Amino acid sequence: MPDLELSWQAAAIVAGCLAAAALVLRRARRPRLAAAAVFTQETALVLALFALWQFAGSFAVLGPGGALARSRWIWHAERVLRLPSEASVQRVFLAHPLIIQAFNLYYAGLHFPVLIGCMIWLFVWHRDRYPAARTTLVAFTGACLLVQLIPVAPPRMLPEAGMVDTAIRYGQSVYGTQAGFDPDQLSAMPSVHVGWAILVAILVIGTATSRWRWLALGYPALTLLVVVVTANHFWMDGIVAAALLGAVLLAQRAVQGLRHHPSQSGPVSEKVDVESSL
Repeated sequence: MPDLELSWQAAAIVAGCLAAAALVLRRARRPRLAAAAVFTQETALVLALFALWQFAGSFAVLGPGGALARSRWIWHAERVLRLPSEASVQRVFLAHPLIIQAFNLYYAGLHFPVLIGCMIWLFVWHRDRYPAARTTLVAFTGACLLVQLIPVAPPRMLPEAGMVDTAIRYGQSVYGTQAGFDPDQLSAMPSVHVGWAILVAILVIGTATSRWRWLALGYPALTLLVVVVTANHFWMDGIVAAALLGAVLLAQRAVQGLRHHPSQSGPVSEKVDVESSL
């Protein structure tokens, strides 16, 4: 199956072209072109972030030798925590080829278009919410990239997991047509797919006013199901992604709190000094 998403090289080239175009538009000094420049610049930023994430999948601080051992540790930890077996969940769907093939397509190409669509929606119709959302996206993805520098094999590569590589079975793999130990696939922890899906749901629910906005909760739930059924991630990959996103959001809130409530130690100490001098 052809890859449904840009390679990191293509994304980097497009991001560079858009950044150059934004610079040209800014120099034109026309209101409409200036607005287009801002949009072009933000699109370039998101694409550059996507290119970096794609590149991280082929680069690691440690060699691939320990990737299976780390995957095995996650699998055993889930058994200790009594999390549901990913293999048992997958078996429920293996008897339905059309669903499996749809899940493969979902995993291969839906996560980034949905994310970029959400960011465009915020930029165009809810500009006041966009800067914070962009900061969250950049910080979360950056945190994931740091973790992914330590290679971890996906469950489809772990014999103990007993899972089927569904993309290989139906010829839909974006990595190739043969199953095997491919270093480009060793960025399973954490699941950026799940983290981005949770972020999209948070942004939609926190911004939209329609009562239907709560349906957005189904997106991360379905994404978690898809990444598990396709044997691309363990439950823990999604849980860690959610925890990282939560940490980023809490850090943002703390920074905003410091900005809105600066320390009063300076003015108070000055007042005390004046009163004592009187």
